[in-house]
Amino acid sequence: MKYEPIKHSIDKFISKNIFLKKTFFILLDLYLLRTWHVHKELKKLRASFKDGIKVLDAGAGFGQYSYFILRKFKNAIVKGIDISQSHVEKANNFVKECDYKNAEFTQGDLTKFDSDKDFDLIISVDVMEHIEDDRKVFSNFYSALKKGGMLLVSTPSDKGGSDVHDHDHEEGEGSFIDEHVRDGYSFEDIEEKLSSAGFSNIEMKYTYGKPGQISWKLLMKYPITMLNKSKLLAVVLPFYLIIVYPFCLILNYLDTIIVHKTGTGLTVTAWK
Repeated sequence: MKYEPIKHSIDKFISKNIFLKKTFFILLDLYLLRTWHVHKELKKLRASFKDGIKVLDAGAGFGQYSYFILRKFKNAIVKGIDISQSHVEKANNFVKECDYKNAEFTQGDLTKFDSDKDFDLIISVDVMEHIEDDRKVFSNFYSALKKGGMLLVSTPSDKGGSDVHDHDHEEGEGSFIDEHVRDGYSFEDIEEKLSSAGFSNIEMKYTYGKPGQISWKLLMKYPITMLNKSKLLAVVLPFYLIIVYPFCLILNYLDTIIVHKTGTGLTVTAWK
């Protein structure tokens, strides 16, 4: 299952118009379960940080999390970094059209990112599973944070977060593994790597428990599998989503309020 080509196709379409992009971000906020979990953590932080919080969106992608922070955190200063120059250019154009003068995006490699005690908060959403030298990135994050700053990471767990299947499945069938360098993180693995980088007060929790896994299959896996088989099926997709989304809305909500003993996603917070 190929996820990235579909993301790029969507990005190309929505970047044509600021209204389309804002609408798309609102839809993402409702659609993606990981967004529900990240937003929940960010809302908790609003009381912890003063006005003018400086944030690094590490692996900013479309820029939807930067946009959320700019709207929800008073006078926030946001720097986004992404490996894709195309994403960077489109994100800069978007914040300029929105008249956000306190946001800027640059192209860069997180393994080479160098910043000394600049940020109050770093967020990294669905990024670390794509980076081989994650220890270097965690070390760079630690260096970039001010004393008392926090790192928020959302990433797949090793409980099937990359949707990895047995070898008797056809290559790529129902799997994102070709786009990830690791299957996911265990609690022990990511805690050890963050501790080695210098972080303390590390808290981890599973996301995408049973409700979230069902929602993910209905809203992500099945539609993407459908589109990879034939782009013509995009005509059918809106009708499919109208039917399944109300049910998935309930599942997403349940996933955010239940404490999961296991799950295919992880939300991690760590402090400097």
